[in-house]
Amino acid sequence: MREFKVVVLGSGGVGKSALTVQFVSGCFMEKYDPTIEDFYRKEIEVDNSPCVLEILDTAGTEQFAIANKVDLEHQREVDFDEGKTLSQQWGCPFIEASAKNRTNVNEVFAEIVREMNFSPEKEKKSYCCCTVL
Repeated sequence: MREFKVVVLGSGGVGKSALTVQFVSGCFMEKYDPTIEDFYRKEIEVDNSPCVLEILDTAGTEQFAIANKVDLEHQREVDFDEGKTLSQQWGCPFIEASAKNRTNVNEVFAEIVREMNFSPEKEKKSYCCCTVL
């Protein structure tokens, strides 16, 4: 079974932990509790291939704009077209997600695996990315 290491990056309060915990345990974290650093491990199947994800949920001090909360449309800070354009510039997928509603949660992590596993154009790179808006 293939193992993949995933690091979840983003500014504080954008929903990194909520998205990760929803994916790993199926629970939504109602209360915001700033993360120091958490590590998770989950077995999944992506495109009929079993794999293990080792997920590092980082503290929100990085300067990346990851805006997970698609259920809060009225509070949107990043326009859909802006996110889509940025993902095209970076050459990576674009997925809108909501940990609260469990919208695209599994799809985000499955797409990360696909990017690391099945993208021949990225084989020569030492990294992969997945934009989550």
